[in-house]
Amino acid sequence: MVHSNASTQSLLQGLEFLSKSIDQKSASLKVLVESNFERFVRAKTTIDNVYAEMRNQGAEVPPAPQPRTHSRITSKGSAHFRKSSAQGGLSPRGFDKPLPSDKKKHALSKESEYGVQGIKAPLVEVAVKAEEIWGPALGGREREEALRSAMTSVEKSSDIIQVDAAIARCIKNKDYDGLIEEFRKAKRFTEAVAGAARAHAASNNRASLTDSQMYQIVITGRMWSGVQVQMDDFKRDVWRRLSNVEGPPASSETSGADESMTLIKVLLELGVEDNPIWVWLFNRYEYLRNKITASFERSRVEIEILRRRLANAEPPSSNSIRHHLKGPGDSAPHGASQQLDTSPIIELWELVHSSISHLLSPFGGLVGEVVEFWEKAQSFIDGTAQRLLPVGIDGQSQKHHRLSTDDVRILQKGVVELVETLRESVFAFFADPPIEDVSILYSPLPPTTPNTPKSAVFAPWAHQDSRFRLDANNPPPPSPKRDEAWEAFAFWPPYANALSGIHYLEKLLTLVGGGATELAGLRPVASSSTTQESLKILVAGTRERCINALLAAWTRDVGLFQSVEVWDRPNDRTDLTKMPMYFLAFESAVLSGLQKLAYIPNVASKGSTANVITAPSSAMLKPVRRGFERTIYILLAEMVKMAMEKESAAEDLSSLHSAPFGLTSKQGLTGKGQGEVRPIRLLLTMSNIKFFQAELVPQLITTFETNFSTRLTDESKTIKDVLIQIDEKLFGTYTKNIAEHLSSIIQTGITSPAWVPTTDRPTELRPYIYEALLVLVSIHTEILTTAPSLLHPIISDLFEQMVQAFLSAFRTRTDRYTLAALMQATLDVEFVASILSQYTSPKASELQSQVYQELDQRTDNSARTRLQNELPEMRSILKRLREGTRGEFACFKKQRTKA
Repeated sequence: MVHSNASTQSLLQGLEFLSKSIDQKSASLKVLVESNFERFVRAKTTIDNVYAEMRNQGAEVPPAPQPRTHSRITSKGSAHFRKSSAQGGLSPRGFDKPLPSDKKKHALSKESEYGVQGIKAPLVEVAVKAEEIWGPALGGREREEALRSAMTSVEKSSDIIQVDAAIARCIKNKDYDGLIEEFRKAKRFTEAVAGAARAHAASNNRASLTDSQMYQIVITGRMWSGVQVQMDDFKRDVWRRLSNVEGPPASSETSGADESMTLIKVLLELGVEDNPIWVWLFNRYEYLRNKITASFERSRVEIEILRRRLANAEPPSSNSIRHHLKGPGDSAPHGASQQLDTSPIIELWELVHSSISHLLSPFGGLVGEVVEFWEKAQSFIDGTAQRLLPVGIDGQSQKHHRLSTDDVRILQKGVVELVETLRESVFAFFADPPIEDVSILYSPLPPTTPNTPKSAVFAPWAHQDSRFRLDANNPPPPSPKRDEAWEAFAFWPPYANALSGIHYLEKLLTLVGGGATELAGLRPVASSSTTQESLKILVAGTRERCINALLAAWTRDVGLFQSVEVWDRPNDRTDLTKMPMYFLAFESAVLSGLQKLAYIPNVASKGSTANVITAPSSAMLKPVRRGFERTIYILLAEMVKMAMEKESAAEDLSSLHSAPFGLTSKQGLTGKGQGEVRPIRLLLTMSNIKFFQAELVPQLITTFETNFSTRLTDESKTIKDVLIQIDEKLFGTYTKNIAEHLSSIIQTGITSPAWVPTTDRPTELRPYIYEALLVLVSIHTEILTTAPSLLHPIISDLFEQMVQAFLSAFRTRTDRYTLAALMQATLDVEFVASILSQYTSPKASELQSQVYQELDQRTDNSARTRLQNELPEMRSILKRLREGTRGEFACFKKQRTKA
């Protein structure tokens, strides 16, 4: 308060002073008004008249009433003056007269826009003219200012403007790291401008944004709009490429070198709703499933096309068969696949191998892709693959780093399905007969779905091999039915031999066993006993089919092995032909190959849980045992058949033993070669049989028992018995004609009337003795130059036959023997016995004793007594005769071995 400390007296004095001051000022104002009253009235009246005139200008005004007379009353109030001013006596003259109509527009009324209506049109025209004349000059400056302001804002926002172009450049150059950096920069700019705008709105500042701020908002908005359009297009392209990617991604440690992992990183960095990891894994599963089916069907048809062409072609020639069957026994290095069989057969084998390799190879095959797919899926399930994956802006992609339980279960089930698809495809190829429908090569391609990668459909057709471009109107003819064993096997080329079969079946079974082992090692498969068992069935069934096909080819090849026998002899064993050694090498190669097919040794096991390769059962080895025994019997039958020329070997041998000698080989090949005569072939065959008995068969049996860990006790005994019987049969066949010829000579000579000597003491041999011995000389030469090992048994047997002929001839004579006849008979028999002394056998000695007994029975005692006296002289005669024929019969002398 101003006067808080003032006294009451001072306040009263102040009040009195203020009252006097107010009265003084009111008196002064009163004097002023009274002295200027008339002026105030006139001024007020004038103003009111002017206002009324302007307001009512151009309007019809009714006549004003007569003014009332009244006396002037002087008053101090202002109401008097207001009342007086409104009376008509004070209005100007003529106010009640109508105004001209052109003055309406100047009236101060709403209709005339308060007097402006009249000048409005001229002012507008003037403004238009002024704008036309002065507008460009005045507007240019304004635009200049606006452009200068905009340019300043653009210069300040150059980084924002360049982001859109930088993102487009990164997308074009596939610079994903740069793209992510630019996208982060664009988002930072946008968030900064948005934050500034929100801050301005929250400040309740009514002042508008500056031009610079407005320009920055517009520039940033346009930039972000363009970035969003580009990023949406880019994301769609990345999703498409991620869905269609063929190859498996490398691990995240490869710094994004693999396209699929790079794309996953980009999508996680940019932030997406769907999980790119799951999308890739699922599409990869779909791709592998489609690829397995398409590749298998395509390969199966291609194999069948070549198989049909081969079946309809001419079978291999005899020379070709001989060349390939001799392959294992050739001293020159071999083993190249083109030397195992003919080129068309090798071509088909290569196609089969490449097709199965494409399915089952762990390196570059579908098995490898399935294994790598599961390993990658497992790394995502365990979370190891996500360690270096980005979490996105503000961690929005962190949710995609973990696969859900349902996703994991679907992946495990999908891997098992892929394994089953592979298993079913491979097993069908080996177990099923050749397919009939090959229209897939000229049928339209199957329709694809948007989720199906094109590569999964077109990959098997990518090579467009001219061998498989078929005309729908001229399909390849089906295979002819000839009751051949290979007609039941889709994987076996027609006319293929066992050697090429071993070479490629070993590779195929290694692929099957290796692929099954790889697949069995996968965690979902290892935990499924059903799938494990199905993989074991795959390996065992494929192995059994391969062995059966090989056994059939083995049997067929041995039936054709006669083409190898051309009666050539090795330099180190002239008593044999080359055929037994070729057969030994061939059988050894087949047995070694069968052992590899049965045990698949080239596949390493991945542990007990993944051991899908089981040891061959005894039931599976039974056909192998029978096949081994069968091939020996077939070859022996062919050998006998060739040695005996036109005689039926099967018919002659059918009674020898209960062994299956009724088997006959394929016809069409001859066993003669080089014009060898029958006796020579018999000798060589007998020598070969001896080699079979002594070395070849025991060696083969040992090889079989070693390879298959079994004993061939019964089979070995049976084969040996058959060899003995064959040897006896061939021996008898060879010696039969010779023995008959010698018997004829002896019979004719002894029964001839000229045989009885004309003198009392004969000193010469009868001619038939020389004739018979000369026959033996030629036989000796033939055997010695052909099969020396057979010389002693054959000459010994012929000597026995000769002694038997002596006995029969002497028994044939009906007359009694005189002393001269006894001496002649003794000289003949003793001379032959002395010449062939080293070939004497117990049987020959016994027969010789029977001869003497027969002679003794046909004479008298006097002749016997005198004969004993003549024996010393007869010994001298025999010695002289031997000395005289030393040159002719020297071949029968025992050769002295050099010390």
